[in-house]
Amino acid sequence: MDELILVNLDDKAIGSMSKEEAHRFGRLHRAFSIFIISDGKMLIQKRNRNKYHSGGLWANACCSHPRRGETLSEATERRLKEELGFSCPLTELFSFVYYSPYREDLAEYEYDHVFIGEYSGEIDFDPDEIEEIRWIGLDQLRDEMLRCPEQFASWFMIAAPGVLKRLSR
Repeated sequence: MDELILVNLDDKAIGSMSKEEAHRFGRLHRAFSIFIISDGKMLIQKRNRNKYHSGGLWANACCSHPRRGETLSEATERRLKEELGFSCPLTELFSFVYYSPYREDLAEYEYDHVFIGEYSGEIDFDPDEIEEIRWIGLDQLRDEMLRCPEQFASWFMIAAPGVLKRLSR
């Protein structure tokens, strides 16, 4: 069972709770979002439609939670390999807090650390997690986010503009 790290608004650990309980009770917990770029394009994934929330929506390359006793660095490397079958150096860009309710008994309340990496090799994604992947040009991504925001996961719509802004500098 995944024990997530509960945090306060300063990202200080204050305990742990199972993933299911943290999402059921809407408790603030540590999370991360990984963005992968290559040749002016960003790797995005369509979440498996059978995921318990945000299934069928487009999101960043990988997102998850560090487990109790695991550093962010260890967690990002573990999940990138598990979900996409590769690893690459990652740099943390920024962090943010968001709350996104999905049902009466399910909400994401996360202190999300945003990482970026560059990779252009083979991708062997986990079909239980990911339905589809694609490389998308940054201008096309901006256009799709403006025209069809409902096709993207809530955290992606918060994090992606910050990533895109930093990439256009």
